[in-house]
Amino acid sequence: MSVRVLLPPRIQGSVPEGRIAILRGRSMGCGWSVMFVSTDDADLARLAPGIEAVLRLVVEQMSTWEPGSAITRFNRAVAGSWLPMPQEFALVLACALHVARASGDALDPTAGALARLWGFGAQGRYNEPGFALPAIDVIASTKQRSGWQKLQVNTQTMQVLQPGGLELDFSAVAKGFAVDEVCRYLRSEGIHHHLVDIGGELRGAGMKPDGQPWWVEVQLPADCKGAVPTRVALHGLAVATSGDYLQGFTADGRSYSHCIDPRSGTPIDNGVCSVTVLHAMCMQADAWSTALMVLGVEAGMALADDEQLAAQWLLHAEGGVTEHCSRAWHALVAEAA
Repeated sequence: MSVRVLLPPRIQGSVPEGRIAILRGRSMGCGWSVMFVSTDDADLARLAPGIEAVLRLVVEQMSTWEPGSAITRFNRAVAGSWLPMPQEFALVLACALHVARASGDALDPTAGALARLWGFGAQGRYNEPGFALPAIDVIASTKQRSGWQKLQVNTQTMQVLQPGGLELDFSAVAKGFAVDEVCRYLRSEGIHHHLVDIGGELRGAGMKPDGQPWWVEVQLPADCKGAVPTRVALHGLAVATSGDYLQGFTADGRSYSHCIDPRSGTPIDNGVCSVTVLHAMCMQADAWSTALMVLGVEAGMALADDEQLAAQWLLHAEGGVTEHCSRAWHALVAEAA
């Protein structure tokens, strides 16, 4: 089977000297790895604590699983409370709000109560005893108290208002942000040739000592008949994939995706199997992959073309999937020699 190759619009920098070193660990409920070009054996011991510190900061601010995190404190605050926003928290919220506006509410960082209602929060998980599908009236009331338009953000004092009952959830953005932050840390330490992977969200910079870029395979579902395998050169690019095969459950003979449509308050049921987005920033790729998955291929494609986003949709089809790609995605396809 042929393999499609995607290349960045430009190649910058020279081939580095050294060898490839690898660090690995776990954070945010998933594995992470950092590959980088090193000329000093001490780099592994020097960089590992800094990477762990970056990831720990993201968790401490943005994990709804942490009772003392900034996001949990916001979600539990009484109505009318103004809460301080750490700088990183504010950046993630700003990105989520930008995509929320641009996508017509297909992404909503205040949909935490809806995610929890459907068993995808930190408590009352779909795979835990006692979980039951929510009733229609409960969905409606939960949706009514959600909505990013209810947020008030004061960028001067770096505070955000809890209007009452609003639950933030950064699960569609925080992992991509963590990737970007690890890349930023590596650059600050003089490591300019690297590939960062956190739970399948990746970003690469520079190249390997053999002159090759950091090649990665676009995620595909197990039954990927009809999809062309795709390799991407992550040279100044990040990639994120949202897919209904990554999480979900079946109840009463029906499958429920972990991807919630904030506009309906229910898991998506639009035939989309997955959406992959390429972007210079992993946070943006992460957020947009979720929004475009919720929008579906028709509305999502139109928005991706307007926003010049490189995006690929895989749709469920008999015996496999069908593929649809934005103009920016096609523009990255390398022509056969």
